[in-house]
Amino acid sequence: MAKAKVVYSCQNCGFQSPKWLGKCPDCNQWNTLVEEKFERTAHPRDEFNLGTKESPASIAEISTAEAGRALSGIGEFDRVLGGGLVPGSVTLIGGDPGIGKSTLLLQAFAALSQSGLCCLYVSGEESQRQIKMRAERLGIVSPKLLILSETSLERILEQVKKNKPDVLVIDSIQTIFTSTLPSAPGSIGQVRESSGLIITLAKKSGLSAFLIGHVTKDGSLAGPRVLEHMVDTVLYFEGDRGHNFRILRAIKNRFGSTNEIGVFEMKESGLREVSNPSEIFLLERPLHAPGSVVICSMEGTRPILVELQALVSHSFLAVPRRTTIGVDHNRVALLVAVLEKKMGVNLFNQDVFVNVAGGVQVEEPAVDLGIVGAIASSYQEKAIDAKTVIFGEVGLAGEVRAIAQAEARVKEAGKLGFERCVLPQSNSAQLGHVKSPVLIGVSSLAECWEVLF
Repeated sequence: MAKAKVVYSCQNCGFQSPKWLGKCPDCNQWNTLVEEKFERTAHPRDEFNLGTKESPASIAEISTAEAGRALSGIGEFDRVLGGGLVPGSVTLIGGDPGIGKSTLLLQAFAALSQSGLCCLYVSGEESQRQIKMRAERLGIVSPKLLILSETSLERILEQVKKNKPDVLVIDSIQTIFTSTLPSAPGSIGQVRESSGLIITLAKKSGLSAFLIGHVTKDGSLAGPRVLEHMVDTVLYFEGDRGHNFRILRAIKNRFGSTNEIGVFEMKESGLREVSNPSEIFLLERPLHAPGSVVICSMEGTRPILVELQALVSHSFLAVPRRTTIGVDHNRVALLVAVLEKKMGVNLFNQDVFVNVAGGVQVEEPAVDLGIVGAIASSYQEKAIDAKTVIFGEVGLAGEVRAIAQAEARVKEAGKLGFERCVLPQSNSAQLGHVKSPVLIGVSSLAECWEVLF
């Protein structure tokens, strides 16, 4: 009998070594190499006929006609997927424990099953009775929604072959194992092999599959990074447990935009989609408060208005603090330096705190002018007009640069009742046909100062 091959695999990046190492030379993480044995056994790919037998074809002869997308009935979920569920696609969903990943997919599967699709929900963490209790709380009753509690990949493939579902979900991929590998479930080899077989099955049969993945302490998906390259779509379910809002964000999408987000609100009866997130985020905004400003951020094709708050207070520390939540820390430090150099605002002995209300992350350069305005408003103790929206990119020379999709931002502001928009001069010149709200173009921070204060 052939001797089993022993390798040591990094559980963080997938690096393999013939001997144990305390530190992974690839990702520089300590104590991540785990012993794994490989034995030559029967492979499920051969048993279930999952190998590809296609012959090369001319690119001119390949048909691009595809089946229509399946709509889940949850508009925000379909938006992030790119307009619906593509047959044969594989989607990886990650998020913190308890954030609502299983609840979201259970609600989406219930809507898909009611439209006539056969859905198989495979859970390796909960029993059928526990899933049924959660479904009753969510008000889900559908005969075409099949529930299976199983962790063996071979048995899951048998049930898929027997029931022939249209949509499959694996909750979670870290609990699934194949008997061809002696390593424990959740190890680097098991995750890679199980995912590879499910992806091959989806591509061959047209089955749409969802894989739920655990996340590490830093928020990234647990397991090898190669898993994100294997799937078609990678979604992150974000949110703070202190807030009711959840954001579904597309990190990778071969069938749609990678910048789309879906906004949900957690209720006792499950997740409810928020069709107008701007109105929700501005609901509790204080009026006529120094340091508070409304900015407009583009998330994919959707403009979202959020409140940005800044607090500037005298520091008693040798090195003043620069604390940010929801915006890039380095970007705020850069804008503080521009304020000191170009506008003469003395912030070298001031603590600066910047926060985006509602737990939203905004990272595009268009929020620069809003950050500058909020910091200046708090420093001077002068409130900015509550009916004003600010957006624009700020350069190191103090100039205000043009931003993309300005018209969509202006229309969103007018829809919510705002009367003024402070935006870059070059964008304002292109929007002369807009009558409401009033557009005020600025080309430098000095001009913005005159308008706001």
